[in-house]
Order: sequence, then C-alpha cells, then structure tokens
Amino acid sequence: MDDIAVETVENVTETVENITEAVKNGTGKIPATPEGMAIAYSSLVIMALLPIFFGSFRSIKHHADQKENCERTGEKPERMTRKDAAMFPIIASCALFGIYIVFKIFSKEYINLLLTGYFFMLGVLALTHLISERVGRLLPASVPFIQYHLRLTQDATEDLIDFKFSTHDLVSLALSAAVGVWYLVQKHWIANNIFGLAFSVNGVEMLHLNSVLTGVILLGGLFIYDIFWVFGTDVMVTVARSFEAPIKLVFPQDLLEKGLAANNFAMLGLGDIVIPGIFIALLLRFDMSLKRGSKVYFYMTFAAYVAGLLTTIFIMHVYKHAQPALLYLVPACLGTPLLLALVRGDIKTMFQYEDHPEEAEAAEAKKTE
Repeated sequence: MDDIAVETVENVTETVENITEAVKNGTGKIPATPEGMAIAYSSLVIMALLPIFFGSFRSIKHHADQKENCERTGEKPERMTRKDAAMFPIIASCALFGIYIVFKIFSKEYINLLLTGYFFMLGVLALTHLISERVGRLLPASVPFIQYHLRLTQDATEDLIDFKFSTHDLVSLALSAAVGVWYLVQKHWIANNIFGLAFSVNGVEMLHLNSVLTGVILLGGLFIYDIFWVFGTDVMVTVARSFEAPIKLVFPQDLLEKGLAANNFAMLGLGDIVIPGIFIALLLRFDMSLKRGSKVYFYMTFAAYVAGLLTTIFIMHVYKHAQPALLYLVPACLGTPLLLALVRGDIKTMFQYEDHPEEAEAAEAKKTE
C-alpha cells in the first residue's frame, strides 16, 4: 500500500509539474470576459469609423488640390481605372499567397525584423503628413516658420526629387519619429494603432476611385477575394497573425485585468477600413458635386458600414471563427447607395459622375493638338 501511495504522489507531482511547464511555455493570455470583449470590439468600431469619416472630408481638399495641380502642370491625375480595379484582387491574392509562402519557408522573426524597419519609415511619414497641419497651429510663435524646397533634377529637365517642407514639418517629423522608436522598441499596441490610424486616414484621403463603377468593380472583386482566402484556406488568418506590422488595428480583450500590458487582442485589418472608406469618400465627393446642400449618400453609406461591421463582429462571436469582414461590408456599402439612388432618381447621375472626367480630358487634349 505504501508503494502504491508513493507512486500515486509521484504521479500527481509529475502531472502538476507538466501543467506548470505548459503554462510557462504558453501565451499566458487571460481568457476574454464579456466586459473585455465589449470594450475591445467597441473600441475597434470607433477606431474604424474615425479614419473613414475624417479621411473622407480630407479627400475633398486633396481632390481639389490635385485638380488644381493638374490644370497648372498639365499632368494627368493619379486615379484608379476600371482595369486597375479588376486586376487589384488578383494582384492582392498573389501578394498574400507569396507572403504566406515566405512565412512558411523562412524564420518569422527575420521576416518581421525586415518588415518592421520598412513600416517604421512608412509610418513616420504617414503620421507626419497627418499631424503636420495641426502641430503647426499648436506651436508657439517662438518657433520660426521657415520654408525649404528640396529639388533634384536630371539634365535640368526631369525632376527626380521635388519636395517642399517647413520647420513646422520638421517638428512633426520628430514627434512621429518618437512614436516610431516606441513602436520599434516595444511593439506596443497603442503605437501600432497610431500608425494604423495614420495609414488608414491617408489611404482614404489620397486613394481615389474616380467613378462609382470603378468602386463597384473593386469592392465586388475584393468581396470574392476575402471570402476565398478566409473560408477557403488558412492563408489570410495565418498571415494576419504572423505579420508583425501596423497593418491592422488591435485592442486587448484583457485590458481590465492587465491594463496597458494586456496581450489578448481582437483585431481588424486596415483593408476592411480603407477599401470601403475610399468608396464612401467618393460618395461624399458625389454629394458635393450635386450641390444640394445634402450629404445623404455619404451619411447613409457610412451608417451602412457601421451596420456591416457590427454584423461581422456578431457573426464572429456566435460562430467563434474569423470572418471575412468584406462579406458583410461590401453588400452594405454597395447596396445602400445604389438602392437610395434608385429611389431618388439619381442612379444615372451617380454612374456618370467622375472625379476627373476622362471625356473632358480627351477633348482638352484634342484642342491642344
């Protein structure tokens, strides 16, 4: 009996040691509580809405500046054509699968080290562009405003570098670089989100679809792309979890338990913000072109985006499986304005609208010739 007792105690001890070792080797993540999930997903929704709203209004000014610059220089505006929109899901699929293969072949640590440096530079520039104007207003008068023009030409005809900046821009660059160093050193989720929000606002502001038809083609293609890569394979989820770069917004579900050191994250990809966002921004510019003093298409589609995002979160919570957000966002963001345009009799006008009309440019080119 004593031998049996000793053996039993040894087995129990060994089991406890194994469990302890497993805990040490595990992630140590605290399971999400209902309160923690509510805070995390509410924060993600708010963070997704801010870039779309402010980026859309910033796109109006960017579009006007771009148009003025094109009229002054005679250059063609940068825009996405229908062919570009049709090819984008194919190019994105190739890039996504390529990244997946790279993660399978090479060490994740070395790949993320390279990506960290790349996104550090992009993030600093994106954040500088975002905050430069605001920082300039907040700086005291003692900080002089001096403008610089950096220009590098080839044979005095072709500009290789043509960059204008001021001392206020340099202050903004320094502040952005400080955030970048914080991200490099700690990879903190707040620093990640600052860069992610900067990328999103700049994307919605600067990426122009030019026409509603182009937007329909792009969103329709990415609708299929997102469903295939999430439901059909493990590629999308694997890359999202392995990719240590500010290409997604994250928020901890264990914030109440662990504070700012929390590490059990809910996430939302920037593509689920920027792709619908550039279409919503286009609708805002369409609203402005109607000159009715109303932004009904913008606000209704913005509300539809919120509904689609909440539906995504609800379905994900019910089925406990990652969801392709565009599966719910695309029908909401396309169906709402198109149905509204049918009801209001604007469907033909909507599909005829272009940020930079190609016919007008062709006519202008013929006149010049």
